[in-house]
Amino acid sequence: MFALSSSDPQLSSFSRNVCWAWSWSVEQCLKEYGVRLERGLSYYDVEKRRERYGWNELDKEKGKPLWKLVLEQFDDMLVKILLLAAFVSFVIAYLHGNESGESGFEAYVEPFVIVLILVLNAIVGVWQETNAEKALEALKEMQSESAKVLRDGYFAPDLPARELVPGDIVELHVGDKVPADMRIASLKTSTLRVEQSSLTGEAMPVIKTTSPVFMDDCELQAKECMVFAGTTIVNGSCKCIVVSTGMQTEIGKIQRQIHEASLEESDTPLKKKLDEFGGRLTTSIGIVCLVVWIINYKNFLTWDVVNGLPTNFRFSFEKCTYYFKIAVALAVAAIPEGLPAVITTCLALGTRKMARKNAIVRKLPSVETLGCTTVICSDKTGTLTTNQMSVTEFFTLGGKTTSSRVFRVEGTTYNPKDGGIVDWTCYNLDANLLAMAEICAVCNDAGIFCKGRLFQATGLPTEAALKVLVEKMGVPDVKARNRIRDAQLAADYSIDRSTVKLGCCDWWNKKSKRVATLEFDRVRKSMSVIAREPTGQNRLLVKGAVESVLERSTQVQLADGSVVPLDESCKELLQSRHLEMSSKGLRCLAVAYKDDLGEFADYYSENHPAHKKLLDPASYASIESNLIFVGVVGLRDPPREEVGSAIEDCREAGIKVMVITGDNKSTAEAICREIKLFSGGEDLDLRSRSFTGKEFMSLSSKKQFEILSKPGGMVFSRAEPKHKQEIVRMLKEMGEIVAMTGDGVNDAPALKLADIGIAMGITGTEVAKEASDMVLADDNFSTIVSAVAEGRSIYNNMKAFIRYMISSNVGEVISIFLTALLGIPECLIPVQLLWVNLVTDGPPATALGFNPADIDIMRKPPRKSNDPLINSWVLFRYLVIGLYVGVATVGIFILWYTQASFMGIDLATDGHTLVTLSQLRSWGECPKWSNFTVTPFTVGNGHVLSFSNPCDYFSVGKVKAMTLSLSVLVSIEMFNSLNALSEDNSLLKMPPWKNPFLLVAMSVSFGLHFLILYVPFLANVFGIVPLSLKEWILVILVSMPVVLIDEVLKFFARRRRRSVKKHKRA
Repeated sequence: MFALSSSDPQLSSFSRNVCWAWSWSVEQCLKEYGVRLERGLSYYDVEKRRERYGWNELDKEKGKPLWKLVLEQFDDMLVKILLLAAFVSFVIAYLHGNESGESGFEAYVEPFVIVLILVLNAIVGVWQETNAEKALEALKEMQSESAKVLRDGYFAPDLPARELVPGDIVELHVGDKVPADMRIASLKTSTLRVEQSSLTGEAMPVIKTTSPVFMDDCELQAKECMVFAGTTIVNGSCKCIVVSTGMQTEIGKIQRQIHEASLEESDTPLKKKLDEFGGRLTTSIGIVCLVVWIINYKNFLTWDVVNGLPTNFRFSFEKCTYYFKIAVALAVAAIPEGLPAVITTCLALGTRKMARKNAIVRKLPSVETLGCTTVICSDKTGTLTTNQMSVTEFFTLGGKTTSSRVFRVEGTTYNPKDGGIVDWTCYNLDANLLAMAEICAVCNDAGIFCKGRLFQATGLPTEAALKVLVEKMGVPDVKARNRIRDAQLAADYSIDRSTVKLGCCDWWNKKSKRVATLEFDRVRKSMSVIAREPTGQNRLLVKGAVESVLERSTQVQLADGSVVPLDESCKELLQSRHLEMSSKGLRCLAVAYKDDLGEFADYYSENHPAHKKLLDPASYASIESNLIFVGVVGLRDPPREEVGSAIEDCREAGIKVMVITGDNKSTAEAICREIKLFSGGEDLDLRSRSFTGKEFMSLSSKKQFEILSKPGGMVFSRAEPKHKQEIVRMLKEMGEIVAMTGDGVNDAPALKLADIGIAMGITGTEVAKEASDMVLADDNFSTIVSAVAEGRSIYNNMKAFIRYMISSNVGEVISIFLTALLGIPECLIPVQLLWVNLVTDGPPATALGFNPADIDIMRKPPRKSNDPLINSWVLFRYLVIGLYVGVATVGIFILWYTQASFMGIDLATDGHTLVTLSQLRSWGECPKWSNFTVTPFTVGNGHVLSFSNPCDYFSVGKVKAMTLSLSVLVSIEMFNSLNALSEDNSLLKMPPWKNPFLLVAMSVSFGLHFLILYVPFLANVFGIVPLSLKEWILVILVSMPVVLIDEVLKFFARRRRRSVKKHKRA
């Protein structure tokens, strides 16, 4: 917290022990803060303290400036390569715009398109960044806006909360949001309950007291004399002393932890792999470009040899520039420009699929990261459980004091129609069960309402659960029972379904009129009501802790309604039943009543002479004495039905599940046992698998890492925000990919730090949602497991289209490399390569994102975050496929120039001149050739191409050959997309129609290619001409073998995989 100056005479000793306010008595606390409870601080004191401690508000972190965000988007290896390629293309286009017939816009198509892609990527990146830090703003919304504060002896009823300073006296009432961290000085009611689950993770409102807590290192949950900023008063009122304001409060510490966690955010596994790939690609491109220049240096640099020494060096800038353009074309070919766009599209499609499964992804990369999750750290309340208290079982005595009846209750929500009492045959309720139903219905202040499809409680969750039990028990009056049933049927078709009609509880409340309430207190651990029975007599109805109620009971009621003395053997039976229920993690409440009320027998209102006793809580215990014990009700926040199978799915998928909760240890362990978090022998000894946050943090680092590295389930209870954050940090240091779930403010720092932060959509606070990467619309743990399966499927599909795009790009690189190696005219120009990479390849690559998931996807262990995107075998396959793409693309170019026919298809019908391979390879020497002539030939729709300079045949005249090369490249890549349907499975097992989107995408890509071929303006831009039917048949024949080649490679891959498996088994 903070330290006050010792120079302030009123606060001299406080500087030593400020953080121990919970351990001081109220008197000591008032003395330390220099304030009187009946007067408060003076305005002079307030101003003096504000100068030192500032305003009671959270700091606003400075965001990154826009220019910095923009620059960060270009800090990526692939982007840097593209920027360099765009710059070089622009310079060449500027210097030699007219050299190849390009003019105006056509010359700048390539650099313009590259820059446009980069700008769009930067815009998306900046937009994502500016939305990433809203968690800190959401925290501010949790702060109280005003408070009732005592200053100079007078209450300021609506003082702005930001004006509070340490030492202020604040009065809190039901519904108030606590404005700062405060020490409770006095209670104005017998009981004070605070809802602090969002801060500590406790499932139930917490009872507060003025008594100090004598612990040096005290966890938040144990600070029962403190109330914390952002929590809410749900019952009672009190006066408090402000001890911490602003960033020194617990919520302020959480803001600091969120900010620190955001600074620790690391790249996703995919981003790391793509950066690594980009680095390797840069090196490869540099080497290949250098090799191309070395191979062709004689074409632009010549010299004479005199006396064995080179002299008379001659350098041709024109040819040097030409080969520089080839190098640029090679770079464009090597870089998968469309890859970022396709990845974004695939992830976006994945988010839509996940949204249909109730997983709303806030950050696109999270989709892929889910696929390699190795540890899920889950909150308990609301995620593994329903966050709705429900009665699981109850028991009463039978026909004699030595026998008991146990009734099991189904249903896990506040919906009265959810489940019922197992084997319930008690519609004609016996006297004992009637007493239980009456007590549960009348000694109760809760209500139930429906918000959408979710049933929620008003008042205490335990009391709401008791009312649901009464509805399941029914009423003894047949007419009333039928009337209630009809009313419930009518309510199902009502327009206003927000109010839930509790017919049975209403029947009991009309029958037994409540005239007085004895509020709960921590001493007697019970609450009761005085009710006027139909007979006109008053009855005391009591519910509370079993030990407390049993201790004050002298008689028990049997099934037939008879009342007998509570002997020792009967007491032992009741205690053993209670112990049995408690061991299951149930919260047990005893119910009892009393008919002989003495002076309260005719109590009716505040005007009754005995009313004075009801104003003194100290007299409640004597009123609640000599009770008649009725039975015990066992309640709990039950686990969701589907969680058990989801945990088993995680186990099969190699994902470790850890439960980290703010709830108490025994409850957490009971729930974890029920959902089978611990398998086999793990369940027998939980000493090495169950820790409180404090216990775990007290261990040495070595021991902590040893515990976390154990396989199997683990549970951490009573965990504070710092504990959760530290556990996540340690897991990440161990190389785990951590998914963390949470709903409260206390979860936000860990959500921010985890690789995947998962917030609850229904019960989650805005702080948790803004700090998360994914929000569960149904708050269900099993949804996370479905999302992990979807993430794995998406990653596999991304590998498929990366495999497809990279293998196609390798083919383009090899074709350019072969062109340079053979010395023939370039068969593909940069703008054509850019079109293929961005537009033609895009639809099939995107369609591969729709590949169906493998059946056994959740039976495989998660992939390691350091697994290479491209292993040696995959690289070999890329090279083999790429080699064929290159040979086919360059080969058809050479065929057109040198062969009259191929595979029975006449290539010379257009009348073009045939040359030899050696002439084609030495086309640069054409001006020196004697008697070289070429005849005009037909291109396109009857257009005749003629040449004034025969050597133009190898530049302007290559338009038909270049079109054939481009068409072969496009066709091969379309067939290659079929290969990418599965990494190892044959097309016979995974036929194309398994993914109909791919067939549609192939049609779109061919359609786009036809568009640039047969629309004259576009054909001129791309330097191509229309092809005839015969030429298209040749293109398809040359392209088809790529499928057969990959089928052979897949066959060897399957054999290789089988042999590895056999070797492992051996």
